[in-house]
Amino acid sequence: MSVDTPPIPTRARWSRTLRARASVWIGASSYGRKWLILGSVIGVIAGLGAVVFYEALQFASWFFLHVLAGYNEPSPVGEGYRVASSHFARPWAIPLVATIGALAGAILVFTFAPEAEGHGTDAAIAAVHHNPRGIRFRTVIVKIVASALTIGSGGSGGREGPTGQISAGFGSLLARTLDLSPSDARIAVSSGIGSGIGSIFGAPLGGAILATEIMYRDDFEVEALLPAFIASIVGYSVWGTIEGFDPLFGYTSNYHLVNAYQLVWFAIIGVLGGLVGLLYAKGFYAMVAVFHRLRLPRWVRPGIGGLLVGTMALAIPEVLGTGYGWIQQGLGTQLLHIPLWIVLILPFARIAATGLSIGSGGSGGIFGPGMVIGAFVGAGVWRLLAPLNGSLGHDPAPYVIVGMMACFGSISRAPLAVMLMVAEMTGSLSMVVPAMVAVGLATLIVRRGDDTIYRSQLKSRSESPAHRIAAGMPLLHSIPTSQAAVPVRCLLVESASASAALEAMREVHVLAAPVVDDDGLYRGIVSADALVGDDPALRVADRLDASFAPIHQSVRLNVVLEILTATPQTWAAVVDDNRSVVGTIAMSDLVRGYRRALQMSLRQMTELSGADDSLYVEVAEGSALVGECLRDAGLPRGVLITLIERRRDTVQPTGDVVFEAGDRLTVLGVKADLERLASIATTG
Repeated sequence: MSVDTPPIPTRARWSRTLRARASVWIGASSYGRKWLILGSVIGVIAGLGAVVFYEALQFASWFFLHVLAGYNEPSPVGEGYRVASSHFARPWAIPLVATIGALAGAILVFTFAPEAEGHGTDAAIAAVHHNPRGIRFRTVIVKIVASALTIGSGGSGGREGPTGQISAGFGSLLARTLDLSPSDARIAVSSGIGSGIGSIFGAPLGGAILATEIMYRDDFEVEALLPAFIASIVGYSVWGTIEGFDPLFGYTSNYHLVNAYQLVWFAIIGVLGGLVGLLYAKGFYAMVAVFHRLRLPRWVRPGIGGLLVGTMALAIPEVLGTGYGWIQQGLGTQLLHIPLWIVLILPFARIAATGLSIGSGGSGGIFGPGMVIGAFVGAGVWRLLAPLNGSLGHDPAPYVIVGMMACFGSISRAPLAVMLMVAEMTGSLSMVVPAMVAVGLATLIVRRGDDTIYRSQLKSRSESPAHRIAAGMPLLHSIPTSQAAVPVRCLLVESASASAALEAMREVHVLAAPVVDDDGLYRGIVSADALVGDDPALRVADRLDASFAPIHQSVRLNVVLEILTATPQTWAAVVDDNRSVVGTIAMSDLVRGYRRALQMSLRQMTELSGADDSLYVEVAEGSALVGECLRDAGLPRGVLITLIERRRDTVQPTGDVVFEAGDRLTVLGVKADLERLASIATTG
């Protein structure tokens, strides 16, 4: 059933037709051509996004700290190298501007995009695993402004979270616009995260590896590697063309390992880095829990955090802002001019300040503070031990660099990516061997408790809904959607009135229906609940949900299953090359299609193996099989159970499996024994 409506403007029709053709062209492209194009587009946005956020942050820092508070933050070599003010010109203004900036950012976030709260990277990782099409572009804009206000006014935060979320959001937009498959959408978003972070830190190789490593605690998203390489190279090229190609901290170390005994000092840094990394994660989320328990409006909490950070900065100004300028000081002999008590207390002060600034609900990253924390762990080791043992040398840079790698590389569960990024930021690839010792030890310490600073990370690909399902039902790769789809029961046009559309849906007893434009091109879906209202001017387009992905009729059922289980969708519209709706598919349709393919496969196996036949039977409520495990159920000797379907899941038929009423068994065997099993399963 469909509802007729007036035509839509020619310009909109042309735009949608172009989008449909682009979607089909991308879908039909080879892997290399597809990701050369998509990766390049994502990289351009990543680079431009990094530039926009960097300039916004620079302006906010200048306005809040320099103009209003009369204080200059230090900056690293790659940003012009500026030393810090020797004192506060207006000490009373520091807590004030930190509070104002945090409040302004929080009001913006909780008014327009509450999902932009916090450090952002966790939200992007969660999107990769569960809904890569679901990042709203509004979130990206809000994140840029709110993070610039929070960090620029003195909040302790990094700039990687906002930048990663910018390009991740654009990857999500591409996935929606071009109807990318779930696997391609995941790659687009993860490539966006890596290329954005790699661009703003001037570390394209580390950013590309980060895109594959940061999704899991103990695994890699290997499919994202090549797209991430392309996006990171393009993003870094855009960033460097505008902001310069010099490493963030310059070329800082010419360290050469001449004695294996020297590795002992780096091992000490590794152990301390792992322990401090654990403290960072636990302290940060403890602060998050404290702020969540406060019975105050959510937008007020970051203001309290900003006030406390500003007050702390009066005694320890090193907690303000990103802290990259202080890392630069620690990489040279200027470290000797920083009081020893500051060097030793700064890792813990930064943990507290980051929890107050970002854990309170403020907007900013936690990667940057993690590098400051690790840098001063290494600096502290050098300051304490160098006077006692000359083998540490007169240059603190190697120990500061390895401290950064060990501390955040371990607690982020991305040791390889962080090692490479810090090496690129400091121009010090010669530190790889000492870093391997330190990062390895730090990672072993963190792994014992299975801790991570990014709580959206899954343990491995086996826990990923998409990878787990694909591995468990391999036959789905061979079945096109067209073989399992069913005809559309109700098709609506976006310009139809809500009342007419609701009546059409009620006539055929559906709770939701696909929506098309005047030319029959797919636009989204609408639910009956969304159309309920008294406004006679309400149209279907006003309640349209465009985030639900259609499925091309040639797509294999493994992709369909991933969409229906790893996203909020429970069904999907099926479209042809022109994006016209030709059917729908739900989980029940997919199961029927899989069952047909499985039975066909079993028949082929029967012919090859010499067995007489195959059987598909459901275990009845009163069957003698109910409650019995497979090995003790007394099944006929000439049968082999190859699959057990239980509700919407499949169960591997091992000896420990206990039969339940309603289980559907696919069985291979001798005809007489199959008949006996059918009798047992249905009558007992």
